[in-house]
Amino acid sequence: MKIQHQISGKSYKASGFIGRYQKLVTETVIPWQEKILMDEAPDTEKSHAIANFINAGKVLRGEDPGDGFYGMVFQDSDVAKWIESASFSLMNTPDPELEKELDKVIGYIAAAQDEDGYLNTYFTVKDRDKRWTNLHEAHELYVAGHMIEAACAHFEATGKRTLLDVMIKNTEHIYDHFIVKGNPGVPGHPEIELALMKLYRLTGNARTLELCRHFLNERGTDPELFIKEADNRSWSVWGSNPRDEGDLLYRQCDRPLRELEAATGHAVRAVYLYAGMADYASEAGDDELLSACRRLWDSIVRRRMYVTGGIGSTVQGEAFTVDYDLPPDTAYAETCASVGLIFFASRMLENEIKGVYADIMERAFYNTVLAGMALDGKRFFYVNPLEVDPGISGVAVTHKHDLPVRPKWYQCACCPPNVARLIESFGRYAYGENEDMAYCHLIAPGEVQFDNGLTLTCTTDYPHGMDIRYSVKGTGKLAIRVPGWSSSFGLLKDGVKISPELDNGYICIDVEGSSEIELKLDGTPHFVYASNRIPRAAGMVSLRRGPLVYCFEGVDNGSVKALCIDRKSGIDITSVPGLPDVDALAVKAWREAENDELYSDDAPVTEPVEAVAIPYYMWGNRGETEMRVWMR
Repeated sequence: MKIQHQISGKSYKASGFIGRYQKLVTETVIPWQEKILMDEAPDTEKSHAIANFINAGKVLRGEDPGDGFYGMVFQDSDVAKWIESASFSLMNTPDPELEKELDKVIGYIAAAQDEDGYLNTYFTVKDRDKRWTNLHEAHELYVAGHMIEAACAHFEATGKRTLLDVMIKNTEHIYDHFIVKGNPGVPGHPEIELALMKLYRLTGNARTLELCRHFLNERGTDPELFIKEADNRSWSVWGSNPRDEGDLLYRQCDRPLRELEAATGHAVRAVYLYAGMADYASEAGDDELLSACRRLWDSIVRRRMYVTGGIGSTVQGEAFTVDYDLPPDTAYAETCASVGLIFFASRMLENEIKGVYADIMERAFYNTVLAGMALDGKRFFYVNPLEVDPGISGVAVTHKHDLPVRPKWYQCACCPPNVARLIESFGRYAYGENEDMAYCHLIAPGEVQFDNGLTLTCTTDYPHGMDIRYSVKGTGKLAIRVPGWSSSFGLLKDGVKISPELDNGYICIDVEGSSEIELKLDGTPHFVYASNRIPRAAGMVSLRRGPLVYCFEGVDNGSVKALCIDRKSGIDITSVPGLPDVDALAVKAWREAENDELYSDDAPVTEPVEAVAIPYYMWGNRGETEMRVWMR
C-alpha cells in the first residue's frame, strides 16, 4: 500500500497567493493560449496546433487537408497541455463557455484519430507511412503521453468520456504495437510512463500498467536500439544521429534504469522519466527501481541543481552536464525541467514521506517555475538564467539563449502551458492523504476536503508571510511539513503551545472534532553561500527569505556588476516602486566607480550604498535591465 496519494483535483479551493495565480491563469493565460493555438493572437509566433487536428481529420475523411501540417513534430502536445490546464481550471472555477470550447477542440481531436486508434497529426497529415519508425526523434509516445494526461484531467473535471475514450483506444493501439506484436522500441522522449500511471489509476486497466512497466524495463537494455532503428529507415526529423557520442546519455538509454547512478542528458526527458520510475515503484513496490530514483534524486539536488531549483545547465542539448557545473550567466534551466522536477519530487513522496522532497518542490515552484511567466501572464521564459547583462545576454553567441526579456510565445511552446497546468493543479502537489492521515506538503492557502473525512482551511500570506493557520475538522491525523529552510518554528494547537518531534521534516498532530493549529516559521532573511566547487559562484553570496531566492536588478540599483555586498551587515525588509505588497530586501554594499579602461593598474574607487533585491520570480517585469542572483 502506498504511504499517501495526491488529493483529487476538485478537493482544493485556493485562496491567497496561489488563488491569485490560479485566477490569473484562468482569466488571462488560458484564453490567451487558446488564441495562440487557434492562430488568432496578433504579433505572436504562429502555432497552427489546432488547425493540424482539423487538417488531420480532413485527411482521414479523404478531403483536401488545406494548408497541411505546420510546426514542431510534437505540436499536438501544446494542445494537450492546454486542455489539461483548462480542465484543471474547470475544477477550480466552473465555466460553461470554457467547457464548450474544450468540447469543440476535443471534437477536432476525436475526428483526427485513425480507425486503429493511432493519433498524431504530424504523421497523419505529413508522413502516414512512416509512423512508429522513428521513435528516436519523432515524439509519438511523448505526444500520446501528454494527451493521456489531458484526457484524465478532462474526465475528472467534467465526467465526459469523449477524450478519455479516444486515448484509451490510442493506448490499446500502442499496447498492440509494442506488447502484442512485440515491436521493439522505447520513447525517444520519456513522458508516457507517468501518463500511463495516471490512466491506470483512473481506469484500473492492468494492461496500462503493463505497458508502463514494459517501457521502463526495456529502456537501456539494448544501447544500440536507436542505431538499429535508424539503419532501417532513410529519413530523419531533426537530422540527429544515434551514433553521435553522448546520444545515449542525452536520451537516458545507456544502461537499464535500475543501474542509473547520475542524472544525465536532456533535463526535461530525465525528470519526466524519473517521475514515471518513482510512480511505478510506489504502485508495484519495486525497491530496486526506488533505489535508483534515490540515487538520481541525490545527483540532482546535491550536485546538479541551481539555488533557484533550476536544472539543466547547458544549452547544448538542454541538458545536465557534470557535477557542480552551474554557470549563472549561461544557465539553461528550462522552465519545463523545473516543472518535471516537481513531478519527480511528488512521486518520491508517494514512496516515502521526507520533507526534502517537498522542500525542492517548493524551491522549484516559487522561483524557476513562476519566473517562467510574466506577472501579467502574457509573456514567458523558456530559459531561466541567474545573471543577465543587456548587450551580452541574448546577443553574444554564447548567451543567445539567455534572453533579458520574456517573449510572447515560442515555436517550441512547451513551457507556457506547462506552467499553466501546474499552477491550476497546485493542490495535488500541496496535499496528500491516506486512510487516516492528511498531509500538508506545501503551504497552500485555501480549503481542502480530504476523502478520508478530514477538512482543512489554510490561511496565510505565504510565501511572503510566515504565519500559517490550519482550521481542521474531523477525526484522524494531520502531518504538516516544516520547511527545511526554517531554522526554528513555533506551534500552537487551540492556543496552547505544543512541541511534537520532527519526523523527516514533518510534525504529526492528532485531530478529533475541530482544532485550530498555528505554525509560525522563521522568516529571517539570510545569506546563502555557494560551494567552492561551483566555479562561477565560488566566493559569492545570494539572498533568501523563506522559500524565495532574491535577485538584484539594475532598475533598483544601477549597474549590478559594480556592486559588492557586505555580508557582515544585516538584511532589512523593504519595498520597491512598481511592486506593491512584495517584500524586497536591502543590504549594505559598496559600489565601484565606472571605469572605461579595459584594464587598469589603479584599484577601483568605491562608495558605500544600499543595494535592493527582489524575489527572483519577479525579475524582468520592469523593462530590460541587469539582473544577478549571485553577488560578489
